Amino acid sequence: MPLNSDNQKRRVFIVDDHPLVREWLTNLINQQSDLAVCGEAATAAEALQSVTALKPEVAIVDISLKDSSGIELIKDLKKTHPSVVVLVLSMHDESIYAERALRAGAKGYIMKRETTKKVIEAIRKVSEGKFCLSDATAQAIMAHFVEGKTLVARSPVEQLSDRELAVFDLLGQGLGTRQIAETLRVSIKTVQAYCARIRDKLNLSSATELMREAIHHYQTQNPA
Repeated sequence: MPLNSDNQKRRVFIVDDHPLVREWLTNLINQQSDLAVCGEAATAAEALQSVTALKPEVAIVDISLKDSSGIELIKDLKKTHPSVVVLVLSMHDESIYAERALRAGAKGYIMKRETTKKVIEAIRKVSEGKFCLSDATAQAIMAHFVEGKTLVARSPVEQLSDRELAVFDLLGQGLGTRQIAETLRVSIKTVQAYCARIRDKLNLSSATELMREAIHHYQTQNPA
């Protein structure tokens, strides 16, 4: 049942590094009788600070952020603000990222290509404490957890750990080793170790090949 008064609307916070996406989401959500955007952020650091002050009930988070991985932000939100429900809204392939997002603490994962109706339905669903996933992803995850089956990796990238994938994504955005270390708050040697493991898992022979593959992956996941 819709909540009518402004102070009863579910408060939604948006985290996305694209201003147009934040504007579109804000307009869409504020048109609803039971939802209202209480704030927005382009970076994970800004998001954590603002969520503390604004106390939203739902946070909509993109996977790819300029200063961090969305997966890492979800983990931080669940540690510092466990009552905030997280919904991922992303261009990134759900076959690679949806299960990771759920493990990190998200309640749902929806692609940006979905209709506005489905986006609103997803926000309402997670705000009620329910999980929200596509049918295909839900079936795959059920097989993994209930039947003990292993999800079939459709690409070598799916073999990467969450931290390795975060480093891979940041490499794809053009960040260097030092910048990645500062972004993820780890040492340069740790980033170098992650890069070495990524090269092994993706069967790449050099740092140049790793950079080329990371850029290709990022551009594929974030089409212009």
